[in-house]
Formats: sequence, structure tokens, C-alpha cells
Amino acid sequence: MTDQNGGTIRIADDVVAVIAGLAASKTKGIVSMSGGMAEGWAKRVSGKNVTKGVAVEVGQVEAAINLRVIVEYGVKINEVCRALQQEVKEAVETMTGLRVVEVNVKVEGVEVKENPDHAKDQQHRVK
Repeated sequence: MTDQNGGTIRIADDVVAVIAGLAASKTKGIVSMSGGMAEGWAKRVSGKNVTKGVAVEVGQVEAAINLRVIVEYGVKINEVCRALQQEVKEAVETMTGLRVVEVNVKVEGVEVKENPDHAKDQQHRVK
């Protein structure tokens, strides 16, 4: 982005990734972000704080975002992912002024929450 005073404003990829990750974590039906094996190795080797499950490409006026997520069992995945795309796009555009050209979502898993009553039965099954 070019400032009227002749300077430039550059928003770091990590800043956009943090905004996208926070927006994603607040979306109903998203349990967590998926780091994946490659990202885990990159973090161990480099010591760099890699934003889990979020990859971004940021240009001068546009951004593209890729998300890897775990969804809650029982939700309508397509509806949750559409809401996720909208939430992330709005958050990034509002906070940065960048135009988000795409938000790609890859669902990498489904989390099944254990029934608390079933867990109690299992604990007292054997004495």
C-alpha cells in the first residue's frame, strides 16, 4: 500500500495469519486448526513460531489465505466452512485494508466429543 506522504505500508504475513487464525477459532463448528506434520517439523527445526493451520500470501493490496481445520462432529461441514470463509475474509479486510481474494479451507479431521455419561460408565466398569 502506498501512503499519501510517499511512504509505503507493508503488513507482514504473520500479522495476517494471526488475524485469520483468531477469526477461525471464533467460528462456530471449528474445533481447532490442524498444524499438519510438515508444519510441526518446520517449527522444531527452525524454532520459528509458525501459526498453526494458517498459510497466507500477502501482496501490496491483496491477500490469499489457506486454512487447515478440524470440525466438530455433527455439524454441516459445508455451512461451517462457508461461515469460516466469511468470518476470516471480513476480519482480515477490516483490520488490514487488504482485499482478500480467496480463503481456501481444507477440512483435515472431525472431532467426536465423548459423551460424559458414557465416560462415567467406563470408569466404574471394573473395580
